[in-house]
Amino acid sequence: MIPFALANDLVLTNYGLRYHGQTFPCTIGKGGITTDKREGDGATPRGVHRISGMFYRPDRLAQPAPWATAIGPNDLWSDASGDIHYNHHVKRPYKHSHEVMRRPDPLYDLIITTDWNWPNAVPDRGSAIFIHQYRRAGFPTEGCIGLRRDHLHQIAQTLEIGVRLIVR
Repeated sequence: MIPFALANDLVLTNYGLRYHGQTFPCTIGKGGITTDKREGDGATPRGVHRISGMFYRPDRLAQPAPWATAIGPNDLWSDASGDIHYNHHVKRPYKHSHEVMRRPDPLYDLIITTDWNWPNAVPDRGSAIFIHQYRRAGFPTEGCIGLRRDHLHQIAQTLEIGVRLIVR
């Protein structure tokens, strides 16, 4: 059962991502919302998740929050479900399947991480449900929540570790 939302929760609704009384248009995974998340299904997992971290590109923007971590050229995120580092931040060299966090496009200039299948990742349950910049309005993600750049930055300025992300 998904609980009632509190004032500082992020709540994914049919109308967008609600935060601090404002609703921001967003995109979700191309597989829709699911209760049975699997690696590579492109779906956004239903449930109550917590904000676990924030990463940013210091060569492209100022630190958005005091607790945000800078993304360097060797930063990766493991999506290798058979590896011990599955669904964790890793560094180059890393021989297993991964996502590059320092991308040439702006999608990962600012990443808010959630505790979906983290820190004790279950193999094939799905990795890295991030909140990040979307490609364009209406263009789905691979399971993450995508926002317009200015909206993402607005949320990041007041967000704290542990805030709930409720996906209904």
